[in-house]
Amino acid sequence: MPTRTKAEELRSRLSFAKRGENLDDGYGNIQENFIEQFAVQARVRPRLGGETVFAARLEGRNAVAITIRYSNQTKEITPDWRATDTRTGEIYNIRSAIADERKYFMEILGEKGVAV
Repeated sequence: MPTRTKAEELRSRLSFAKRGENLDDGYGNIQENFIEQFAVQARVRPRLGGETVFAARLEGRNAVAITIRYSNQTKEITPDWRATDTRTGEIYNIRSAIADERKYFMEILGEKGVAV
């Protein structure tokens, strides 16, 4: 039986942003544009990291499990969004987001240290 998340375990605050249109900086470089949507309390737990070979070089990945309350706002989160820890500035790229069976919480798989 899975463990239940309690409200007092949501100790981090994350802001969620969705991808907007890419911006040209005038020098031919394209910059990704993310538009902040909302900030919520969250629980961030590290998962096992891993290393993969990408383009003939070793790449480290740090996966995290993020738990947030389910709401009309949070149900819109998709893998093209990202989360930012408002205290540390750490950016997590969203890989998947699903609601629990009772729609009380959402479980999000995020990665830090990799490109979106």
